[in-house]
Amino acid sequence: MKYLKINLEEAANYEKVIDLLLMIKGVKSVEVVDDSLAESDIKKAVSKTKEQLKKGDYETLVNDLFDTFLSKK
Repeated sequence: MKYLKINLEEAANYEKVIDLLLMIKGVKSVEVVDDSLAESDIKKAVSKTKEQLKKGDYETLVNDLFDTFLSKK
């Protein structure tokens, strides 16, 4: 499978871009990914997770992971 990466401006209407791309023959799906938030949040969660695992603090670890990956920003 081949991928196409398009960088959009902050004010861009990504729903319209998705609609346009899906009209093109051969385009199977379109996904919008916000790299600016995902990478930094994941790095923070991983470093915090390491410390929590060392301490055996599993309940807080699970709660923090849910907060990181399920919260909208």
